[in-house]
Amino acid sequence: MRYSKEEVMQYTREEDVKFIRLAFCDVFGKQKNIAIVAEELPRAFEYGIAFDASAIAGFGDEVHSDLLLHPEPETLMLLPWRPEHGRVIQMFSSITRPDGTPFACDTRNLLKTAIADAAKAGYDFTFGAEQEFYLFQLNEEGQPTKIPNDAAGYMDIAPEDRGENVRREICLTLEQMGICPESSHHEEGPGQNEIDFRYADALTAADHAMTFQRVVKTVAHRNGLAADFSPKPLENEPGNGFHINMSLRPWKDETVFSQMIAGILRHATEMTAFLDPGDDSYKRLGSHKAPRYISWSHENRSQLVRIPAAVGEYRRMELRSADPTANPYLAFALMIYAGLDGITNKLDLCAPSDINLFMADKEVLSSYQTLPASFEEACKIAAASGFIKAHIPSEILAIYCGK
Repeated sequence: MRYSKEEVMQYTREEDVKFIRLAFCDVFGKQKNIAIVAEELPRAFEYGIAFDASAIAGFGDEVHSDLLLHPEPETLMLLPWRPEHGRVIQMFSSITRPDGTPFACDTRNLLKTAIADAAKAGYDFTFGAEQEFYLFQLNEEGQPTKIPNDAAGYMDIAPEDRGENVRREICLTLEQMGICPESSHHEEGPGQNEIDFRYADALTAADHAMTFQRVVKTVAHRNGLAADFSPKPLENEPGNGFHINMSLRPWKDETVFSQMIAGILRHATEMTAFLDPGDDSYKRLGSHKAPRYISWSHENRSQLVRIPAAVGEYRRMELRSADPTANPYLAFALMIYAGLDGITNKLDLCAPSDINLFMADKEVLSSYQTLPASFEEACKIAAASGFIKAHIPSEILAIYCGK
């Protein structure tokens, strides 16, 4: 349900809401919030709520530290793990400077701009997220260890799979918040899990990806566990992927769909610094179904882009290189612009690679372009990219890559 400002204020009165969390994220996608009491909600809607941004990386310094949060009523969510009496709700917020101008490092606003640019071109891109995470035991002091919650494998069941009840609680919590997960299962690694979501519009899908990590960490902690979304939590085990499914609306024909994919492949190396934004990200790529080469295929999980079996309007592509440390707003925005570039310039899609690239010999692999081998290399490519400079503000590029 999408609420108006008046409906949100009515909801707070009728549902005994005492606190409102105004949510946003830093440029790296780490969620932040400020809590206000319900009585402050009219002021928040009319003027915004000021906060000191100087301590948030990339948000300013002590000289220019004031920013304003403006809650967006259509994003209202109940936080069901908070008390029944004196309830707590959350709304995502846009960020402006005191003079009302949009804040350049508000990545959620960047995604809004990408969505609007796509609409002007006559297209709407929808997204579905698949995020993997590990569940680790806590030590006697309540701090996370690297001891997995179980030793189960891919799609194993209880009792080997000890994450079954945790995933169930996560899914039920998400449903209470108006987010409907599509499926869940144990992944390949010990203590590794995955929960997938049905596709949604780009902004909603990114909001849900942000909320998902918060819910998983909260539910895991309530069960005496720690959830780890880092790209390579265990050295010799599979890393955590953030598989991004992207669809095109309206569906026109296979040619336009192929052009979209061609655009994604063309800009894959340039986007990698934002899809895999840290040194550990590159320990994951190239093993355990995480791609290294720029290629695509139908259903083949050794490729960068996979086309799952579907027809017509249900056709989608799955980008497999990103990991859960990526900021979903930046990731989705760049994918939209890359897809639009392919469509606008009618790019030809290369032939599919219907082979297992993890098993191929060096001679075969030498014909493929590779993703960057390190975050440093990815940043050099991004800093030199006209595509990135056209769609990522210089302030954000400098924060990521020091350029």
